[in-house]
Order: sequence, then C-alpha cells, then structure tokens
Amino acid sequence: MLDENRENLFDLSGKNALVTGVSRGLGQYLSRALASAGADLVITSRDKDDCRGFVDEIRDMGRSAHAFSLDVRREESIQNLGNELTAKGLQVDILVNNAGCNVRKPSLEITWEDWNTVLDTNLRGMFFMCQTFARPMLERRSGKIINIGSATCVFGMGGIVPYSASRGGVMQLTRALADEWGSFGVNVNVLAPGWFRTQQNDILYQDERWYDYICDRIPFGRPGKPNDLDGAVVFLASDASQYVTGQVLLVDGGFTTGSTRAILEK
Repeated sequence: MLDENRENLFDLSGKNALVTGVSRGLGQYLSRALASAGADLVITSRDKDDCRGFVDEIRDMGRSAHAFSLDVRREESIQNLGNELTAKGLQVDILVNNAGCNVRKPSLEITWEDWNTVLDTNLRGMFFMCQTFARPMLERRSGKIINIGSATCVFGMGGIVPYSASRGGVMQLTRALADEWGSFGVNVNVLAPGWFRTQQNDILYQDERWYDYICDRIPFGRPGKPNDLDGAVVFLASDASQYVTGQVLLVDGGFTTGSTRAILEK
C-alpha cells in the first residue's frame, strides 16, 4: 500500500503553470493536460487576444486561467511578464517553455535573419525565460521547468538546420541548468515530441508520400496524437518526477530508435 503522502504523486492541485506559445498547437495540448491534473494556468502568446477562447475553455474545466502577451525574442517582454505576475501575486510553480518557430529551407538559402529568428526564439528566449522564472523557484527551493524540444534534440535533419541546432542547444542548456540548480530543488528537463501535426508542420502532412515514409519509420506506425503527450508533461510537472532532472523525455512512438521495420518487412 502506498504511503498516504505518495498517493497523489501526479496531482497538480494548488500549482500554477506558466506555458508559453499557447495560441495553437502543442501549447494548448500541454496546457489542457496540466489543467486536467489540477493546475491553474498562466498562458502566453505574442498577442494575448489569440488565447481568449482557450482561456474560457480552461475556466470551463474549473481551473483558473490568465493570458498575457509575451514575445520571447524581446528581453523587455520577458521582464515585463515577470513583473506583471509578481504584481498580481501569481507564483509560477511550473514553467513550460513551449514557444518556438522553424524555417524550412535548404542550408545554402538560410539567411542571417532566418538563423537569428529561430535561435532567438527557440534557445535564447528559452534561457532568459528560465533565468527570470527560476529566481523565485531557487529562493523557495522548489520548482519544475520543462523545456519543449523535439526529436531533433538527438538527431539532425536536413532542410531545418537552424531548428535542429536550436534543439540540440535546448538539450545542452537543460542539462547545464539542471546541474546548476539541482541543489536548490529545481528540476529542469526536456520534453521532446516526435512527429505531431501542428500548424508549423502541416504542409508536410499534406504530402501523402512523406506521410507514408514517416509512418514506416515509427514503430507504432503513426504520428503522435495530442493526448499522447499528456502523461509525459504531467509526470515532469509533478512530484512523480522529483528525482528526475537534466533528462530528455522523448515521446516519439519510437521514431528515434532508427527503426528499419519498414525495410525489413518489404
């Protein structure tokens, strides 16, 4: 029989989760999962009005939800968010750094602007979000930081070189922060989805040959569904992962195993 204090390891009641990039896609999937586990939400987008309908959805679930504008590429925007939350008395117990972008081009066509846009969003912005919201966590000696990466944290992919570089950086950033902040009771991990259909990659899914190719290389034979991420994000946000830090949790249906299933079956 479980110790009474350990029966609710996955319960997030009484916790506030800040999730970035929630206007659409994975940000909303992750937010729903956290709210379902009991967390109240602070959600952000570059235009907070884009989150208005989603705020209502979370409140209909019986959870508190607040939306704020945030551009992680701008230092003052991150600082202003921190000040706004402090002024409203909103403590951040769980930080989910989900905001991200991509540029799909052959490497010889990538511009300085392309590179800076992707790295500033996916890596620099993530670091300064961690820095800003870890400060009170370190003082309280408690907090969960979940940096959203992708399968490209661990392998490279042509045609999205800046994105792949940024995701490799996310893995190393997370490991370094986990090492530095572990003694303060703050967990820092990467949640790395595989192939999930989002607005950012929707154009790929419209190509039937590409879709079949990808499915052939996923042992489960399909891309991820939104609720495939639920357990992983709640685990990393909850007391269940209290002794887990500096790790990359891949939720990819086995894609990064390098499966040769399709080749062997033909």
